[in-house]
Amino acid sequence: MLTLAFDTATSAATSALVRDGDVLAEGVSRAVRILADAEELLEQANAKPRDVQQLVVGTGPGSFTGVRMGLAAARSLAFALELPLAGVSTLDALAAGAPGSLPVIDAGRREIFTLADSRPVALAPGELRLEPGTLCVGDGALRYREVLEALGAEVPPRESELHLPRARFHVQLATEFVEPDAVEPLYLRLPDAEQKR
Repeated sequence: MLTLAFDTATSAATSALVRDGDVLAEGVSRAVRILADAEELLEQANAKPRDVQQLVVGTGPGSFTGVRMGLAAARSLAFALELPLAGVSTLDALAAGAPGSLPVIDAGRREIFTLADSRPVALAPGELRLEPGTLCVGDGALRYREVLEALGAEVPPRESELHLPRARFHVQLATEFVEPDAVEPLYLRLPDAEQKR
């Protein structure tokens, strides 16, 4: 089964082409390049768009624009190629890349998106309740390193792969493939423009 997956919820968009659990190609770029990235992955694997049998997309939370862009691209591809689509939480994918870690995504507005009692939440970094030595990963962990370390967390170096919500983990976590319009984003709060109104 050939699966194309991507996530555009954070500052680094990730993509992967996976066949039966084997990663054929993957990349990291900006969200605006995600379709070009998908085309490059297919070229690297000597595959054509019609060879893809299913799609997986990151549903956030993260950048409102990034999540919308990724979901729109995934839905468009799924409709055009008549493929089933699965949505996977960006937080879950981050955590899968570093088992036992706490995923922390920069939410803007001096907040983070993370998991509390296994549920996605938006809160100020200083409101986190952490066990000493908790490994925190993601762009939010990097941005708020000092705050998190003061709370007892450990944050890997900036260049660590653990901070990327790698699309290969989305494929591992995908369980329910549905019609493209059935996949919903995970926003956790109103977009900035709507909040100002």
